[in-house]
Amino acid sequence: MTVVSGSVTVGIDIGTTAVKAVAADETGTVLARARVPHRLLTPAPDQLEHDAAQAWRRGPMRALAQVTQGVSHLAAVCVTSMVPSLAAVDGRGIPRSPGLLYGDARGRYVPGAGGSVTPPVGEAPPRDMDAAMPDAGGFVRWAVHHAPGARGYWPAQAVANYALGRVPAIDTGTAICMSSMRTGNRWNPEVLADLGVTEKQLPVVVNMGEPAGTVSGTDTVLAAGTVDALCDQIVSGATQAGDVLVIFGATLIVWAVVDDWVEAPGLWTLPHTVAGKVLVGGPSNAGALFVDWARTMLHGAARRPPRSVGPATPATPATRATPATQPDLAAEEERQGDPGRVPVWTPYLRGERAPYHDTTLRAGLHDLDLTHDAQSVERAAYEASGFVIRHMLDRAGVVARRVVASGGGTHVVPWMQGVADATGLPVDTVGVPEGSALGAAYIARWTAGLESSLDGAQQWARVGRRLEPDERWAAAASQRYARFLQLSPQT
Repeated sequence: MTVVSGSVTVGIDIGTTAVKAVAADETGTVLARARVPHRLLTPAPDQLEHDAAQAWRRGPMRALAQVTQGVSHLAAVCVTSMVPSLAAVDGRGIPRSPGLLYGDARGRYVPGAGGSVTPPVGEAPPRDMDAAMPDAGGFVRWAVHHAPGARGYWPAQAVANYALGRVPAIDTGTAICMSSMRTGNRWNPEVLADLGVTEKQLPVVVNMGEPAGTVSGTDTVLAAGTVDALCDQIVSGATQAGDVLVIFGATLIVWAVVDDWVEAPGLWTLPHTVAGKVLVGGPSNAGALFVDWARTMLHGAARRPPRSVGPATPATPATRATPATQPDLAAEEERQGDPGRVPVWTPYLRGERAPYHDTTLRAGLHDLDLTHDAQSVERAAYEASGFVIRHMLDRAGVVARRVVASGGGTHVVPWMQGVADATGLPVDTVGVPEGSALGAAYIARWTAGLESSLDGAQQWARVGRRLEPDERWAAAASQRYARFLQLSPQT
């Protein structure tokens, strides 16, 4: 790629299993993309972590270098990542503890457990700690206990920003996800004292859309790190009531667009970035962590390498940046067999987030018999994601008109078709599956003063392909959905 314009910006997304980056021009056209894989570590069923030095520090630096080859002047960079996350860092900003990720049980503090931040073996975490975003404070408490006196306790965005520009910054959106540690526009001194940290050990918080600094050795604007789901949302094209944005990453994230504020048990309600619209939904563990596990168990790693890899699996070599083209979708597999003969998964390999917020739940495969084969069990895994989406919509009373699908899972056509059949809704895939990175590139433009607000981000939405529900399979899936509800926790 040879570009001389100063209007090019880069979005970097620290994902669960890889750092993705895109370089985009002023129209949202992706000029180059990179993917730098890293390992997802699961020391125990209820623990989820990164080698933070690899995933949060080296990965973003390598991805930026790859997508900017040939760019004579880069206007701005923005890093986005999942929330919450946390690692202890030393005086050089290098992580010296595991990078804890969303849903890790070490984020759930148990008072009176001898300084432990996890429940005793066999004991469930208290339900009041399973509110919408409880992990951040617990992560800090765990990190202080296991790495006392660290230079800082930073989330992934701050680690990456320090590596790129020597400033441990996060934006106000990410800071909100630090839960009770923030009060208004400042750190809460009482909570910090209880956690055993000082404000100097925490990230610098910068207003969204304002520069945090510059990339070291350049005049390239560095935005404060932000939230990945927000970035996906602003470039998705899901702007009308009845649109349901579903991000098919390691986590399944569901946001239904509605006109009025709706509150439903176990779900989150947030303002949309589009005026007059509201989002209701939340994250689920029925994403690629579950689907790839199920496919790998059925077919072996040689046929389908999982997006999530355990500690014994060697890391995949980093990919080189490639010219931006429409990604090839996986060849659609012929659906064979009887639509009525598919088992039912409850996809709770590591508990469930919305709507149950219960880390003790576990997965199960139900109604299996000798007539089922690997294909039908795989189909059941795809449908399980659709059932989770459908359940959230039913719980919120949302009348949906379509699913807008983003994320790496959109490459797997049978998965998208299974979701269409399980929800009874058409699935429109986005044209740029690296939605979080693309949205971050837009936020970089806004931060550099090249855009006046987030409003123009929807002009960057790209259309992929549509998959319609298959009438025969959708009818059978509706019966399985009723069974799925029977098998799911009753609240």
